[in-house]
Amino acid sequence: MVHKPQNAKAEKEVQAEFEHGIYARCTTASRDCEPSVSAARSQPYYLDVTHPKANKGSVVGMLSEFLKIPSAEIVTIGDMPNDVFMFKKSGYSIAMGQASEEVKKSATYVTAGMDEEGFAKAVEQFVLK
Repeated sequence: MVHKPQNAKAEKEVQAEFEHGIYARCTTASRDCEPSVSAARSQPYYLDVTHPKANKGSVVGMLSEFLKIPSAEIVTIGDMPNDVFMFKKSGYSIAMGQASEEVKKSATYVTAGMDEEGFAKAVEQFVLK
């Protein structure tokens, strides 16, 4: 098992290798290259390096298309770095209170933590109102 600081370091190194998180080094000066990997931590001790479309952001896009709901009308809730991908694709995003500062900064709103019924509070405060 990799310790949390080492895993965070590995995440940053993979992201640096693939320039800004997911883009492979290009042979041209343009930034129109296809993504080659998706790298994010799903837990403090897991680093997921997957196909670029194997992430929660792609799921938001697919659900938007399949259900005929504009992504701007989709709300996502999460607490881990791999949730940032879906935050970027959804209209509104809610970080749980136990999330890291990085994840909280990526979200539209922040709710209470799991132990304080954060999910229910998020739905009541940001979805139903």
